Amino acid sequence: MSKIEELKHIALNLPQKPGVYLFLDKNDKVIYVGKAKNLKKRVSSYFNRTHENPKTQLLVKHINSIRHIIVETETDAFLLENTLIKQYKPKYNIQLKDDKSYPWIVIKNEPFPRVLITRNVEKDGSQYFGPYTSMQLAKTLLELIKEVFKIRTCNLDLSPEKIKLKKYKPCLEYHINNCLAPCIGLQSQQDYDKNIEQIRKILKGKIQSVINYMKQQMFEYAENLEFEKANELKEKIQLLENYQSKSTVVNPALNDLDVFTIIDSENFAYVNFLKVVDGKIIQTYSTQIRKKLNEDKKEILEQAILHIRENKLFNVSNAREILVPFEIDLYLPNVKITVPKKGDKKKLIELSFKNLEYYKNFKDKQLTSTSPEKKAIKLLEQVKKDLNLKNVPIHIECFDNSNLQGTNAVASCVVFKYGKPSKKDYRKFSIKTVQGIDDFASMREVIYRRYKRLLDENQPLPDLIVIDGGKGQLSAALESLKKLNIHDKVDIISIAKRFEEIYRTNDPYPLYIDRKSYTLKLIQQIRDEAHRFGISYHRQKRDKNFLQSEILKIPGIGFKTYQKLIEELGSPEQIKKANLNTLSKIIGPAKAKLIHEYFNKPKQP
Repeated sequence: MSKIEELKHIALNLPQKPGVYLFLDKNDKVIYVGKAKNLKKRVSSYFNRTHENPKTQLLVKHINSIRHIIVETETDAFLLENTLIKQYKPKYNIQLKDDKSYPWIVIKNEPFPRVLITRNVEKDGSQYFGPYTSMQLAKTLLELIKEVFKIRTCNLDLSPEKIKLKKYKPCLEYHINNCLAPCIGLQSQQDYDKNIEQIRKILKGKIQSVINYMKQQMFEYAENLEFEKANELKEKIQLLENYQSKSTVVNPALNDLDVFTIIDSENFAYVNFLKVVDGKIIQTYSTQIRKKLNEDKKEILEQAILHIRENKLFNVSNAREILVPFEIDLYLPNVKITVPKKGDKKKLIELSFKNLEYYKNFKDKQLTSTSPEKKAIKLLEQVKKDLNLKNVPIHIECFDNSNLQGTNAVASCVVFKYGKPSKKDYRKFSIKTVQGIDDFASMREVIYRRYKRLLDENQPLPDLIVIDGGKGQLSAALESLKKLNIHDKVDIISIAKRFEEIYRTNDPYPLYIDRKSYTLKLIQQIRDEAHRFGISYHRQKRDKNFLQSEILKIPGIGFKTYQKLIEELGSPEQIKKANLNTLSKIIGPAKAKLIHEYFNKPKQP
């Protein structure tokens, strides 16, 4: 299987879920990171068509392996793609110089907390929610929070001491009913904190009550004929209904973590690892482990954690906390092992399991289903049986002669591997030693030249040689194989066109195969392809020779002139098509005029 076919096979087995894919080169270096609404569809597109963009062609050429991470939503895929591009700086991704962070909504760690939009996540004890892929969405949510809960917008230090000393006066926000003035003690800390707790719930995704509230307000505006305000609320509702405020991919509240999950079956165990640094997933890895002594999940997971954390592939993990799905007996100095029951850490375990389930299903398919090559071999085993061959004919070569009344004699060789054409291995021959019509002698020459060269270059011989013709052509080909002393190493047959008879070297009688069988259909396909390829070459050569003789018939044009034109223009056809100016530059105006007039003379009525 070629590398492209192998990658295509992997892509076709990817899940139809949102996620991020990573392309790696032969040195396991990440060269491209992309996001996808449907991983299978997006990644397959790289290998299912020819790309016009030369940069994309170059990218595909350098892909050696594919990794992926499944996520919950397109938003998560968008955010994770951005994180991984920053992490790996892939060669084929656009590197944006204006690298602004995504917006977050923060509840500040202070008395009477402010709720703000920020692009900078700091470890200051504040709570950060997001990130948001749209600034408009973050602003809409913040406006909504301010409208519902009337939180303060000033940056005053509202410590109990300063409020008690009456350091401040109420501002305009209080007078227009946008704030309840905690600065002068008109709103208690307890009452304000109750509102902050409700805001936390909204920012964690529990926004249905808020949507219901906005719908009620929208209907009231509509009843009061305030349609512009109603429409503004409608747009905000649509944004909120399409929004997931909680991202499972990025959460700054999570410190550096290693996440491990395991699934096992009778003979194998499957382990997934997620590496979380600065609250972001930066690496994922899944592996299949063959059981030796019926080890249990707990024992295998402990060994896998030690192996993966010490592996240079993962830069030797220094995470101080490990998340696992169940209790294990593993002690690591200064490392906390946690079995999360709820919250963000539990969601990371669930995300790890999702990636692991896909990986297990993919590996199970590899074990139970056959690759294209294996499927082809099963069919070719039937060919071996039908034709009584020595070997399964994985590599087949077929020869056909082509000539017209003994002129321009050529031969073709087509190659099939695993039952499919391998066009890069096709060869064409001009017959050199045979004069006139002698198909047998032509076949002897071509077979000898082909396999003499393969032997000289230490190239593998085919499993089966197919000759287009009857018993005579088969005998001629066999003579050349005997001369090269390889007649007992390669199977050879011929197929006669009239009754589709198969002739073999060890059987004086022809073999008739069921016309509906795969064996006969394959031999016919190979024979027809050799005939097509041979005829095509014969026509090219015939046309070339015809034009050459035509040019040399022109009075005043000799072989040296013709040779000079061929060196410049490449073929007789190009000489015929050339304009007067082009010909003049090569052979001078006088001779150019002779050739141009010869090929462009008016047709007789």
